[in-house]
Amino acid sequence: MPRLSIVCTSALGALLGALAGGSLVIGVTSGLKRVLGVVTGQPAWALIVVPLVGLALSVLVLYGLGLSGAEPSRPRCWARAWRTFRPGVDRADLTADVVDFAGEEERFPWRLAPIHALAIVATVGLGGPLGTEKPAAYLGEAVGAAIGDRGRWWRRLLRPAAVGGGAAGVSALMGLPLVGPAYVLELGHNHGAPLSAERLTAGLVGGVVGWLMNVLLRVDLFRLVVPKEPPHSFSQAAMAAVLIGSLAGVVTAVTKEAIHRAKKSQAKPIVRLALGGLVLGTDAVILAFLAAPSAAVGAGGGAIDWVENNPHVAAMTVLGVALLRAVATTSAVAAGGCGGLFVPFLAVGDLTGRVFAPGLGVPGDLAGAAGAASGIAGGYGLPFTAVVVVLSQGGPHLATLTCLAAVAVAAFAGSGVAIALERLLVAGQAFVQKRVQQP
Repeated sequence: MPRLSIVCTSALGALLGALAGGSLVIGVTSGLKRVLGVVTGQPAWALIVVPLVGLALSVLVLYGLGLSGAEPSRPRCWARAWRTFRPGVDRADLTADVVDFAGEEERFPWRLAPIHALAIVATVGLGGPLGTEKPAAYLGEAVGAAIGDRGRWWRRLLRPAAVGGGAAGVSALMGLPLVGPAYVLELGHNHGAPLSAERLTAGLVGGVVGWLMNVLLRVDLFRLVVPKEPPHSFSQAAMAAVLIGSLAGVVTAVTKEAIHRAKKSQAKPIVRLALGGLVLGTDAVILAFLAAPSAAVGAGGGAIDWVENNPHVAAMTVLGVALLRAVATTSAVAAGGCGGLFVPFLAVGDLTGRVFAPGLGVPGDLAGAAGAASGIAGGYGLPFTAVVVVLSQGGPHLATLTCLAAVAVAAFAGSGVAIALERLLVAGQAFVQKRVQQP
């Protein structure tokens, strides 16, 4: 009976959080899509300049309106709680709040959601190379935590409402019922949150509710590349899985490490904005000449549309676009942009997968789908979520097996890259320290 009571309470909290979180995410993301649609219809020069303006506005919101320090408890200072960040945190890092308070959602700083929402609109809405999945999880979890933070009885619902809201936000965005729970639960579990019956129930309820809202409201917020044609043989499938999984896993894993270093930068926000903006602007100009101006805007959908509409582009050109997209996302994070990495990693993985399509003779959509899933497994470090994405998107059975094999290879390659880079960094620091100590 106690376990049944926990499950029922969790389901109720998740239902409330999912309804509120899913509604907010659908509304915000629909608005972002409309704004981004206006931006992408502008001249080429605007596609390069407007995302830089969005980054500047994001930094202005987070560091101009935002404050640093412990949250005030005095009634006369209640307004400061809505813009006061913890000391020393990267204010644009949505992942930090979702991860740091996983399993302790009662401490989630949900009052910062409005100021973060403004930064998200500035970054993602104006064409920054970041995604909407982390904003969806963050805003959904914030709404759930706010619902539960209403009093003693309501606090029993806080944790499941937050988890359910986050899962609903991602599932409503992607239109897949199990991707939201997999994303939220695996991300939290990787950082120490227990995979309990309470969290599992909340995640599943939230994911199903978010998916139903997507279906009933007929929203179109996100498009996955679904393979339509299988490989011609098992040997071709095996070769594709090994090559695509390896390259996508390595490229996205290196990108992840670069982003991690960028987030830890101690430089002043204005310095980060100037340097990151300079790199991003230069990167966008190169992308516009190498591919198309639309390839430089947004989380990567424009680059995928470009390669789909130009199937005979040289493989090295596609690889160059993939690497430039990785640099764009890294520089946007370094500059202070506020958004997600899941969708950009999908795009980078998709592009790297298509590098091998002509040489191996596999369909471009299959190579793209395998690469996209590999990007999530190798770069984002969420192999279980990548498996759920592959199984949920459908396609021919052999194509699905190819994508699953690519995910396994990418997860292994990504882990290897992380270990190798860490050892290289430690060795480099030891060498520098030794040189400094020498007379």
